[in-house]
Amino acid sequence: MGIVTPGFGGRPRAETPDLPPGQYLTSDFPVLSAGPTPRVPQESWEFVITTETGAEYRWSWAEMMALPQQTPTVDIHCVTRWSKFGTSWQGVSLDTLLDEVETAADYALAHSYGGYTTNLPLDDLRDGQAWLVHTYDGEDLPAEHGGPARLLVPHLYFWKSAKWVRGIRLGFEDTPGFWETAGYHDYGDPWREQRYSGD
Repeated sequence: MGIVTPGFGGRPRAETPDLPPGQYLTSDFPVLSAGPTPRVPQESWEFVITTETGAEYRWSWAEMMALPQQTPTVDIHCVTRWSKFGTSWQGVSLDTLLDEVETAADYALAHSYGGYTTNLPLDDLRDGQAWLVHTYDGEDLPAEHGGPARLLVPHLYFWKSAKWVRGIRLGFEDTPGFWETAGYHDYGDPWREQRYSGD
């Protein structure tokens, strides 16, 4: 006879339509990384967008900070099933950066200090959907959460919001990044539970 534990239903889940399927709410901010945490001084940080033709568009820390700033408040969803509501950030919209870039590309490969990469359709970085953020909850973004700057793409699972980001390479082909090569979903929509390849 099987063992049954009456009343056990797994981790409690908030009853809210804003929570994607399979997720649970957390009030803290778990730290998950694929490797060691890079320590990048602001004075040596730069962000580079490289187009499909090899043209490069560069911003130093001071140049990035001089651009128009936005303060998005968004919900974030990790593939490991935690979600955090109402997170507050400050940074530059990717629209602002891409407005300076001449490209016909369809895809982007974000790459980070430390070697991490993740791929996204370029359309998912446009139209107010993504930011290059440097501040979390009113404070400089800590290194363990991706500081000095990270991508913020909150409509996708959080591994797509690359920590310690240093640039984006644009192209016509969708090149898998670190976790995508390891079997994670190529797109990563939390509302469709696209956690792993084939979901």
